[in-house]
Amino acid sequence: MAVGARSGHDEPEDRPSNGGIPVDAEGDDGSRDGGTAQRKPRSFWKELPILIGIALILALLIKTFLVQAFSIPSDSMQNTLQRGDRVLVDKLTPWFGSEPERGEVVVFHDPGGWLEDTATPEPNAVQKFLSFIGLMPSAEEKDLIKRVVAVGGDTVQCKKNGPVTVNGKALDDKSFIFEGNSACDDEPFGPIKVPEGRIWVMGDHRQNSLDSRYHQELPGQGTVSTDEVVGRAIVIAWPVNRWATLPVPSTFDQPGLNAAAAVVPGALGVAGALPLVFWRRRRLTSGRTAG
Repeated sequence: MAVGARSGHDEPEDRPSNGGIPVDAEGDDGSRDGGTAQRKPRSFWKELPILIGIALILALLIKTFLVQAFSIPSDSMQNTLQRGDRVLVDKLTPWFGSEPERGEVVVFHDPGGWLEDTATPEPNAVQKFLSFIGLMPSAEEKDLIKRVVAVGGDTVQCKKNGPVTVNGKALDDKSFIFEGNSACDDEPFGPIKVPEGRIWVMGDHRQNSLDSRYHQELPGQGTVSTDEVVGRAIVIAWPVNRWATLPVPSTFDQPGLNAAAAVVPGALGVAGALPLVFWRRRRLTSGRTAG
């Protein structure tokens, strides 16, 4: 027999691989397992608690650092917001030092004394849990929602039959206050200088909003510390037919509204230029005297 030839009765030639185990060997049941038993997939019911745990952790992180849902309990922000609306509040930007700006709708904690006569409903255990992880608006916390009208350094005022003015500029609030409302006829105020680090807030339903105007006897004289601000309301998320964003009205972008702030750089420039003028004048004077 020629070298390398074999008869049909010879045993098939083994091709060792992985310790002599034939590659792609079939098991007794005909399945291909590569010589090893296949790992069975984890049961869905065993994985479900893990998935739920991960989802809850993510929801808690989102509620703590990103966005949180809040329910509107009153009519003080009509027609911008209706009773029962759910809004999403941006909690991320304040972590990076962002301060509330004029025209924004913000949620803030009760500064003290604003809601002392307001009863809060007692939620059940499920509501407490869902609000804790951010899947349901909080029913226990005493929070308010209003529009920022003036910020630290501003002078805000409103006379009877007149508009609200900020730094001497009249606000055109017809696009967002409740139809038929006056700017402040029920409670004129000011002029009030808003301290740094605080804001002056008002409801869009002016004749149905116990806002900064009505708390001037309290510490802060009606203003709210920015430390009490939870975040800016950015969108109406529920009900679906009410979905809308909450942009800043254009009147808050009018030229000259920041006039008070613009005086500061100008004043600093003058203060910095005075020593240079006096130094130059002294040098010229001394030069003439020496001559």
